[in-house]
Amino acid sequence: MLKLFYISSLVIILVSCQSNQIKNNGNDFLQLKIIHAGSMTVPIKMICDSFKNHFPQVEFYTEACGSKQCARNISELNKDYDVFISADYNVIDQMLIPKYATWNIPFASNEMALVFNDKSNYADEINFKNWYEILLRKDVTFGRSDPNSDPCGVRAVLTIKLAEKYYNLIGLANKLLSKDVSTIRPKETDLLALLETNTIDYIFLYKSVALQHHLRFITLPDSINLSNPKLANIYKTVSVEVNGAIPGEIKTETGEPMIYGITIPTNSKNNKLAEVFVRYFLTKGLSILELNGQPTIVPSETSTYNNIPSRLKKYAKPKNEAIQ
Repeated sequence: MLKLFYISSLVIILVSCQSNQIKNNGNDFLQLKIIHAGSMTVPIKMICDSFKNHFPQVEFYTEACGSKQCARNISELNKDYDVFISADYNVIDQMLIPKYATWNIPFASNEMALVFNDKSNYADEINFKNWYEILLRKDVTFGRSDPNSDPCGVRAVLTIKLAEKYYNLIGLANKLLSKDVSTIRPKETDLLALLETNTIDYIFLYKSVALQHHLRFITLPDSINLSNPKLANIYKTVSVEVNGAIPGEIKTETGEPMIYGITIPTNSKNNKLAEVFVRYFLTKGLSILELNGQPTIVPSETSTYNNIPSRLKKYAKPKNEAIQ
């Protein structure tokens, strides 16, 4: 009963914006379990810390991994989480809905970049015109994440294939994708340690992560970096085959502008509190995302609009329909 009282209080107080009325009584607390894409690690910590300033009795358990692995933790390993934040909204749609989640709110975008530091080989020579030539040099090693576990890995492959078209260099994609396969890692943030220790020179990574970690990066042309919705027809000309949601299944992922998504899994043990957090995330949290290099797109279209809880509907809009 005490826990239900706290949850109800949180909902009421957040709605009325009277957060100063919440009190932390002794050791009583609520735990919220969040699983999220590795690229969200920095902003998630900041948003959780901000949330706790208003609701100090809420304790957070956060877990970062590749978004596809996050989804498998929910669907295959049957782990319970209260919030799932994916670097690709399609992961939620294709791997969790309708059995493990019922709705999905797109909330931010990003772009692919080539990330490095001052100690990277040819750091003072590389630019958006010659980056692929430098990556192919024998004394240069680059990293990317695994397409089967991480959307960033899928996007790295798509970016490389788009580069072949953009620079009109037949065979470029095969040369790049067959090089340095030993440095492929489960999620994109695993590569940061390799860069820091100079094990690798460059990473195909989200621009937001580069900004958050104060790293240098090459801004790639929009026709390559998957950031521009107006170039969707160009992005969809490339694809990559990856493992599907079912063991043994192979599926094809086609290039498209990158969009992040958030949901509450159906097995959440703190559904009401999770809803409060998602509301906070989609309001106060947006400025934190912008600060960390992720342009926000709230409200954005979703095919799951009718299933979104009523208090969250204003942060989305029906697919192919405009807000009135």
